Amino acid sequence: MLSETTYGELQEIAARYPEPRSGLLPMLHLVQSVEGRITPEGIEACAELLNITAAEVSGVATFYTMYKRRPVGDYHVGVCTNTLCAVMGGDAIFERLKDHLGVGNDETTEDGKITLEHVECNAACDYAPVMMVNWEFMDNMTPETAMQIIDDLRAGKEVRSTRGPRIVTWREAERVLAGFPDDLADEGPAAGPASLVGLGIAREKGWTAPAGAQGENGHAVPEEPRQVEQAAAEASPPQSDNATVEKESGTSETAAEKGDAQ
Repeated sequence: MLSETTYGELQEIAARYPEPRSGLLPMLHLVQSVEGRITPEGIEACAELLNITAAEVSGVATFYTMYKRRPVGDYHVGVCTNTLCAVMGGDAIFERLKDHLGVGNDETTEDGKITLEHVECNAACDYAPVMMVNWEFMDNMTPETAMQIIDDLRAGKEVRSTRGPRIVTWREAERVLAGFPDDLADEGPAAGPASLVGLGIAREKGWTAPAGAQGENGHAVPEEPRQVEQAAAEASPPQSDNATVEKESGTSETAAEKGDAQ
């Protein structure tokens, strides 16, 4: 049963939006922060407050994978097994953690501490293989470092994200996603070296974004195609004259010849 405090906060979320229904996603995160999952009571409460059907709320809650219908542990550990992370070691990390924890995908350890899940791309390919704990990044993982993080979490030790704050519990993280800040937003680095390589090159070469003219609607007017092509060419690394590419037939040709052929 949801408390009056939770009902009040659900109403507060809905009131943030011109169309109250737009508040459904953060409202569901709030339900998870209180109940540990999406419950029938939570679905009914959201439907009642937004004047929509429980079926509509349930349809949203079952569409997005961040909403859980089973209890989640104190720490949700998501291992990226999408293409790049997988070939860089994500699959090996996931298999090692399954063996180490004695659970399968989307299952929780008996002590209720860890829920393990393989997840799709976390948009952090420059740090592959990546693992997330309660949606905070853990970069450049190995099976050994991933296991150490898990063991530290289960032991109650403080664990910090690679590019973010110290790790809070899953319910606390869900409350933040509902729009109630925990004042940790500025804790820890926001970006790492791999993400800033392009910025460093731009500063070294004195590159800046073109000012662009302003159109009637206030948006920048695109530059002429030739200007765009020239800027792209200057930004691209030089290609070796004898760079070759393999044909399907097993023969090779220079990159310039391939370009001419196309």
